Amino acid sequence: MNGSGTAPAVPRPAYRRLSVAERRAQLLTAALGLFAQRAPEDVSLDDVANAAQVSRPLVYRYFPGGKQQLYEAALRSAADNLEDCFAEAETGPLTQRLGRALDRYLAFVDEHDAGFSALLQGGSVVETARTDAIVDEVRRTAAEQILHHLGAPEPGPRLRMMVRTWLTAVEAASLIWLDEEKQPPLDELRDWLVDHFIALILATSATDEETGRIAAAAMAAEPREGPAGTLVQRLAPILGGAAHLL
Repeated sequence: MNGSGTAPAVPRPAYRRLSVAERRAQLLTAALGLFAQRAPEDVSLDDVANAAQVSRPLVYRYFPGGKQQLYEAALRSAADNLEDCFAEAETGPLTQRLGRALDRYLAFVDEHDAGFSALLQGGSVVETARTDAIVDEVRRTAAEQILHHLGAPEPGPRLRMMVRTWLTAVEAASLIWLDEEKQPPLDELRDWLVDHFIALILATSATDEETGRIAAAAMAAEPREGPAGTLVQRLAPILGGAAHLL
């Protein structure tokens, strides 16, 4: 303190005018942070303005459509991030690629916490056909990425349904994981979901020739110590009890 008993003024950082793109990104980041904590209907434009440390009129300048436009833009931003999660290099066994994609996807779920449901599962008063389309696009893009890694850009109905079914399970498991206070640990959840994929593609192979060819090629490239090999070794004692069915 100085002689008058008041604390010295803390110098403020020099003001820098943001570009249009920078300001828009700042507002979207603030909105996503709020939507990650509360349902969209519980977030006001004043909340976004306060989080971004700007005025309410400035928020309207960038999003003249108000809260609905801001929510859709935030959802689009989140969707872009989720789509990027499944963009995986074509290197290594299939289960390793899935594991890396799931690591990114689950990290996004973890970061956005309870807001994941509001952002991607709907149930909001601001939900519209446009927001539904954005969410559906994430699912379609993820399915296309997985089918690409399976070497099936134009899959038959059984294989396409299998992949979409697995992605639905991933989404549901993510929401349940949040509801269960983020248990089990993320690495265990990832491994469990990879096991689900292996089991589902093998089960589908039993009745679909296309899936059978793809599964055989994928399993042939899996190392014994990898996820597929580990799962087979764990199942062997259990399946031994079903030897009489062969």
